[in-house]
Amino acid sequence: MTGALVAVWLKRAHRGKMDEVDAARLKAGKGLSGNADQGGKRQVTLIEQEVWAALMAELGGAVPPAARRANLMLSGIALASTRGRTLRIGECRLRILGETKPCERMDEALPGLRQAMHENWRGGAFAEALDDGEIRVGAQVEWLD
Repeated sequence: MTGALVAVWLKRAHRGKMDEVDAARLKAGKGLSGNADQGGKRQVTLIEQEVWAALMAELGGAVPPAARRANLMLSGIALASTRGRTLRIGECRLRILGETKPCERMDEALPGLRQAMHENWRGGAFAEALDDGEIRVGAQVEWLD
C-alpha cells in the first residue's frame, strides 16, 4: 500500500500557531527541525486526510486540518493499530510509537470533534524519526514491514 504526504505543519511554540510548509527536515531522534516539540516519543504527529474528511462530514464541519495540530497529513495510508510499524516518507523513516489521543482543543475547533476522534486511531499517530533528511509535500509514503 502506498500513499502520499499531502501537508506538513510546524508548530512555532507549545500551544502556538501551526505553519504550513512545503518541506521540512527530519532529525533522527529529535523530530522536525523548527518544530516546538523535539525529542521524546512524540517527535512527529500524523493524521489521515481521509479520516479528517470523514470527521468533518460526520460533524457538519469545515475546520481546516491544521486545527488537529499534527505535523503531517497523509493520504492513502491507514494509521489505525500500527504501533511498532515503520513508515517511509520519501527517503526518511518514521517508527509509529502510538495513537495520538485528542485533547480539549479539538472541541474548541469544533464541538464534538474530540469524542468523534477518540476511537480507532481517528486522532492520528505519533512517531519517532529514524533518519535525517528532507520530507516534501507530494512524497510517496509506504509501510516497510
